[in-house]
Amino acid sequence: MAEMFKEKTFDSYKVYEYELAGRKLVIESGKMAGLANGSVLVRYGETVILACATASAAPREGIDFLPLSVDYEERMYSVGKIPGGYLKREGKPSEKAVLTGRVIDRPVRPLFPKDLRNDVNLSLTVISVDPDCSPEITAMIGASVALSISDIPWNGPIGGLFIGMVDGKIVINPTLAEREKSILELTVAASEKKVVMIEAGAKEVSDEDMYNAIMLAHEEIKKLIKFINQIVDEIGKPKFAYPSCEFDHDMFDEVFAYCEKDVMEALDTDDKTVRDAKMQPIMENIVATFEEKYPEISARMAELIYKIQKKIVRRWLLEDKKRVDGRGMNDIRPLTAEVGLFKRVHGSGMFTRGQTQVMTIATLGPISDAQMLDGIDEETEKRYMHHYNMPGYSTGEAKASRTPGRREIGHGALAERSLVPVLPSVEEFPYAIRLVSEVISSNGSTSQASVCGSTLALMDAGVPIKAPVAGISCGLITAEDGSWDTMIDIQGLEDFYGDMDFKVAGTHKGITSIQMDLKIDGLTPEIIKRALEQTHAGRDEIIDKVILKAIPEARKEVSEYAPKMLSMKINPDKIREVIGTGGKVIQKIVADTGAKIDIEDDGSIFISAVDKNAIESARAIIAGIVFEPEVGAIYSAKVTRIIPIGAFVEYAPGREGLVHISKLAKERTEKVEDICKEGDEFNVKFLGFDEKGRANLSRKDAL
Repeated sequence: MAEMFKEKTFDSYKVYEYELAGRKLVIESGKMAGLANGSVLVRYGETVILACATASAAPREGIDFLPLSVDYEERMYSVGKIPGGYLKREGKPSEKAVLTGRVIDRPVRPLFPKDLRNDVNLSLTVISVDPDCSPEITAMIGASVALSISDIPWNGPIGGLFIGMVDGKIVINPTLAEREKSILELTVAASEKKVVMIEAGAKEVSDEDMYNAIMLAHEEIKKLIKFINQIVDEIGKPKFAYPSCEFDHDMFDEVFAYCEKDVMEALDTDDKTVRDAKMQPIMENIVATFEEKYPEISARMAELIYKIQKKIVRRWLLEDKKRVDGRGMNDIRPLTAEVGLFKRVHGSGMFTRGQTQVMTIATLGPISDAQMLDGIDEETEKRYMHHYNMPGYSTGEAKASRTPGRREIGHGALAERSLVPVLPSVEEFPYAIRLVSEVISSNGSTSQASVCGSTLALMDAGVPIKAPVAGISCGLITAEDGSWDTMIDIQGLEDFYGDMDFKVAGTHKGITSIQMDLKIDGLTPEIIKRALEQTHAGRDEIIDKVILKAIPEARKEVSEYAPKMLSMKINPDKIREVIGTGGKVIQKIVADTGAKIDIEDDGSIFISAVDKNAIESARAIIAGIVFEPEVGAIYSAKVTRIIPIGAFVEYAPGREGLVHISKLAKERTEKVEDICKEGDEFNVKFLGFDEKGRANLSRKDAL
């Protein structure tokens, strides 16, 4: 019989193992995705990620940036779920997937050659998830290995770790149980020599503890990088050659000499609109003067002007300690804050820092308004939501509104993470909370301005936050000789032309969030320590001099237009009685009172309505349904009807019982009407239930 098939062998298949935080990390290469420039299957515990790096053969024409895309692809099968919705397949990336892609993009991007213009894509597919082994960290490691062994030019590798803090101790890659108790959620990416990315959420962690956690992470990452380098030494491909898209240096030098003084004069202002207006004729003069000699100058004008301004701004900062708007390196722009801007919304605040202005609106709703999440992690709903919008007019651009992009989602999530640690618990404040930050003017650090505006809006809405939170950014400028300096509260130009945007939010007590963006190959410990010190001083100044002056404490009452909320707890066994067959009982309560009622499986009930009377009516009805009288207890009762053998009384909302004629009075009673009539009120003693479940009540025993 002829041979029907031939077994395929994988001659290049390699497996590498490493122990990371007590769990096995396995890198497999040469078996899957062989057509990608570089690919690995990464197993960490039972979490599995397929990481593939690909690049186009030729550079993209007409661009002045690296066209890098990082796609973190969540698959619902990784956690044994079928996607919701009609189509039953994964749709657009979840917010968590977008944020993870950004976290991986930030440390990877600065390590590509500055003159590379080939399209590069990192595809990170989540195949299996072990809750104790972070798929985000596994994907970051996979991205680093795939790029490192590929032929794509890249100056890695990097490594990444997740750091927690449990009972005062730093924990590397904490398990799910440890994460639930941790007061720190810190992601660190680093090369062998420097830290290249920091992302953190924290429950008011001190600067010292944060610094120590970052340093410990870097030490562990150095060991991981040695492991990755061993893989690269064995199977890494030579990097491909590419046509450099470096600028024509002769053209740049000639144009710079021509316009240097004019550009310096245009930049020397704290008003972005004045600066932009002065730059327009300068660009027109450059084209008119050099177009004949350099025909491509019009097409490359944006990149040319960027480099000219960058050279001037960096020289001012490094050599003269001069900032574009005249501030000192540690000076914050002029600040103002307002609250209560609009009567009908539940809370509002506006924070202005220089020409950056953010207005945040707070909306309170019942717990059922919490966002339901359909993802691959353990979080199934979100009570606090923060959204960020940045329309074109905020930067003076005439462009139509669009759906939120990765940047908007990222900034909203950062502000949300900054404020979660100070929010009251559901028991203290039984509301779902949505904040929307509208950037109405932008000249740098809008994400941190939205943190400040959100603190104002929450306090104005009557949310009893534990402490006010402020956010501020620290910039960095470095020289070729290794010297450097930092500056607080960077504006747009300092962000564009500087080397770092180190955003820190927190209270007086400690840090609640960090996000660090870099354009260089990493930070030294000295720079990190300086940035933490400067941002702490900056946020203290904002809280004391601006936020607390605008509103010293959270309002005692929520807005008259906000729903009022009441929570109560019942025996979970009674939930069925409150809901009723087919929901008839609870639907009738809602219809009769106008209140909205949410019931949790643990017996927690949340009642909401704008009218307090509606809430009280609903509460009383539910209390009556779940009421369990105690034998021997005295209750106030109202006569509802009279029959020859006694009087029916309501002794609790919705609860009736019969007081037999023999138990109406201590003396003999001939007629019920001799003692009471319908509508009368008196005390009764509960004697228990009879064999048919009817309440036995006595008036004479309560006298």
